[in-house]
Amino acid sequence: MPSDSDSPAQEKPAALPFESRTIALVGLMGAGKSTVGRRLAEKLGRPFFDSDTEIEKAAGLSISDIFALHGEADFRRGEQQVLKRLLTLPPHVLATGGGAYLNDETRALMREHAITVWLNADLETLWKRVQKRDSRPLLKRGNAKQVLTDLLAEREPVYSQADLVVRSKDGPHTNTVNAILKALKTWKPK
Repeated sequence: MPSDSDSPAQEKPAALPFESRTIALVGLMGAGKSTVGRRLAEKLGRPFFDSDTEIEKAAGLSISDIFALHGEADFRRGEQQVLKRLLTLPPHVLATGGGAYLNDETRALMREHAITVWLNADLETLWKRVQKRDSRPLLKRGNAKQVLTDLLAEREPVYSQADLVVRSKDGPHTNTVNAILKALKTWKPK
């Protein structure tokens, strides 16, 4: 009878390239970054962080209150500091705020420490989702649907620079999670 030492060593399968990196979800408000991010983290057995939640904890204020009391420029500075901290943590799933990826320095940090996934949703899907919450300060600047339309047109060229693009459709978020998992398996570092 052969002993255990006679059998070939059990080799651990090689890690996929994405396993050593944070997965940062980017996209416009309503794309599903927080909900999809939580579910993706669960599937991968990783911690989940939502940058907006972390900003609120650090400031002791809601996002709406930060905008109202300090303005968008201060919010963006705080957002950048929080993202710098989060991106140096061990691999996790990170839902970013809709405007975070627009900052050149933050985008460079994400390229260095994360795989960016743009959750690309069409205008009607975004509009349907954002109407469920009235706490989005950028949508309080006039006609909310027009503001959303303008933000989408302005930000799409930047979001398209993400490592992966996954459609976020109206329907179960599980579909988006599965599409991300499939895309991650074929991702290769540049």
